[in-house]
Amino acid sequence: MSTSATSASPSVAPTPSVSPRDLVPGVIGMALVGSSVTVSRSLVGAPLFASQAVRYAAAALILVALARVARVPLVRPRGREWLWLAGIAATGLVLFNVAVVRGVAHAEPAVIAVAVASVPILLGLVGPLLEGRRPSRRVLLAAPVVVAGAVLVEGTGRTDAAGVGWAALALACEAGFTLLAVPVLGRHGAWGVSVHAVWLGAVMLAGLTVFAGGPSSGPASGPAAFTAGLGSLTAGQWAAVGYLAVLVTAVAFLLWYRTVAAVGSGRAGLLTGIAPLAAAGAGMLGGGGTPGPVVWLGLVVVIAGLALGLRGGDARG
Repeated sequence: MSTSATSASPSVAPTPSVSPRDLVPGVIGMALVGSSVTVSRSLVGAPLFASQAVRYAAAALILVALARVARVPLVRPRGREWLWLAGIAATGLVLFNVAVVRGVAHAEPAVIAVAVASVPILLGLVGPLLEGRRPSRRVLLAAPVVVAGAVLVEGTGRTDAAGVGWAALALACEAGFTLLAVPVLGRHGAWGVSVHAVWLGAVMLAGLTVFAGGPSSGPASGPAAFTAGLGSLTAGQWAAVGYLAVLVTAVAFLLWYRTVAAVGSGRAGLLTGIAPLAAAGAGMLGGGGTPGPVVWLGLVVVIAGLALGLRGGDARG
């Protein structure tokens, strides 16, 4: 399946059947993203820009090393590709993480997780158009089902006006993370998009720390703000940064873009419903107790939505 956006008008060709093998990477990637909401709570008091810059710099080094081991060629972006990749970095990495970390300071993780799980509707509408296809009726019917299940799993959660704003920003940035990758996945693949987006994100965050300081760095600016910010991290915060760098960035990015390239952004978007399930599971493992009947009902609804949108055949039927 091509992920190019060069088609002049949407194609009417039937959407091919989805192989479970193509979906598994996306499921795992979204599960890791869901777990990051709870992990990010430990970074509420940390210097945001500095800690995230280290996260993405470490992830970029890991990705480049793995690409060399796997003998995957990485090509240099050209022309407008720089804009698409920079857009992924600015929205899906920089602003998204600002929204998550700042959002959980004003709202329970459920609020942010449900916002992220609402992405299927946006991806189902916009994604196929970028890929040169018409939106799938089946995916558009399944997306609200998945979102409804996510709301049942996570609940509405406690929040204030600021929390709602951060959740809305997280939703927009999560959609941008996938949609802005569609025009460049064809040439760069999952490896190239992941590597370039990650190192660009690291540069942006480091620049924000050096030139603007950070939300938690106080009045300091310049290189001193960066080193002072890193020096203030606790052992638990360093562990959180490491988890986010290795699993939620290097691993999850590769897995997610592989699925987007294989099945299209519309269908892949349904898998974001896995994120709140993972967030609920992480909360339970963290001492949140056994889920109640409503959570289990939500789990069934999410699975039903995924089955509706991902079954084989013509997805527009």
